[in-house]
Amino acid sequence: MNVLLVGSGGREDAIARKIRETDTLYSVITNENPSIMGLSRGVMKYTIDSQKIVDFAQKNKIDIAFIGPDGVLETDLVDRLLENHIPVASPTQKAARIETSKEYMRNLMKKYRIRGDIENTLITNREDLEKFFRENNGEYAIKPIGLTGGKGVKVMGLQINGTAEAVAYASGILEKDGRVLLEKREIGEEFSIQAFTDGTHIAFMPVVQDYKRLYEDDLGPNTGGMGSISDQNFILPFISIDTVNEARDILKMIVDAMKMDGNPFKGVIYGQFMDTARGVKVIEVNARFADPEGINVLTLLKSNLVDIFLDIYSGTLKDNIKFINKATVLKYIVPPGYGIKPEESELTIKDGIESDNFKLYYSSVSGTMNMVKTSKSRALALIGIGNSIYEASDIVEDKLQYIKGDYYIRHDIGTEQMLKRKIKG
Repeated sequence: MNVLLVGSGGREDAIARKIRETDTLYSVITNENPSIMGLSRGVMKYTIDSQKIVDFAQKNKIDIAFIGPDGVLETDLVDRLLENHIPVASPTQKAARIETSKEYMRNLMKKYRIRGDIENTLITNREDLEKFFRENNGEYAIKPIGLTGGKGVKVMGLQINGTAEAVAYASGILEKDGRVLLEKREIGEEFSIQAFTDGTHIAFMPVVQDYKRLYEDDLGPNTGGMGSISDQNFILPFISIDTVNEARDILKMIVDAMKMDGNPFKGVIYGQFMDTARGVKVIEVNARFADPEGINVLTLLKSNLVDIFLDIYSGTLKDNIKFINKATVLKYIVPPGYGIKPEESELTIKDGIESDNFKLYYSSVSGTMNMVKTSKSRALALIGIGNSIYEASDIVEDKLQYIKGDYYIRHDIGTEQMLKRKIKG
């Protein structure tokens, strides 16, 4: 098979490696990711002109395409590929609105009475905004409607102190977007469930937890994700199986609702959930593999990814997808100042760093496999594979000696101390 992959981050490097296990890869990239470029028979620089990507796909006789990043799913690329009879295992522009429009997602949940919804209010003018905060004393998550790369949401009591700051931040979003979403703050443990779906059938992947905060002990500003963990039994030690099953049911209801709504979703869908004292709540829904959580599950995937893509496109997805029964811990190496004032740097990587229990994925970098130049985004995804979460964390820490240069990493992700605190809490 000739497979087209759009995207060039760490998530796409993980996808690219799975594709190359069995098939031929063609890639559309933004940064010159040395790993993806080395795996690809043909490479094209990304352009917002979808027709040029369609031409590249036709020239290379692409059998199936997959789109990695959310920003590309927001364009008409999938629709244009389908119009030109090129199979795609990703959602259409309209279906991707489950992620690209938080307003659409909340309205869908309300319309079909899907449990797990959060009390929310859409505000479209400053007068209503000020009135809302005069009449409501609780804490709220303040969210732009569209994509923010995981960095646009701010929560009262966490990144925002008091009503005045909340009004100021929400006003800035209003001025920019013309609307802002206010959601009642929920307290609990967050977790991600990703799934393959052909619009009717759904196949779930292992549960993963993402760590968005920049500093250790979950302090500092939100980032695109500093790391993530999964356990060998595919759930997490501080999340019950009943909670996981409830979240899976909710995600299936969302897929079913989209089909009933005349907007079927085909591709990878995932829910960011929170386990609260009042049950499972939906924080957001996304239309792709998560980053970093997608890298955890792709590293464990035993089944043929291209076969799954073909089944998604043809509507014949089977619930027999296999994963390795191991725990994983991913920690992202990021450039100095990342999340605040990032600075580019250079990193050297020793040959032979990878092993059966350790993988290194290249993200927003360029250069060679042994010497990379970072951008201002995440650089390298280091993932340990072990019999326990903290063993996988130790594997990542041991491999840091083979990477030299100026960078930042969260060492605490997946440690025994962190897990004990979560389980006790």
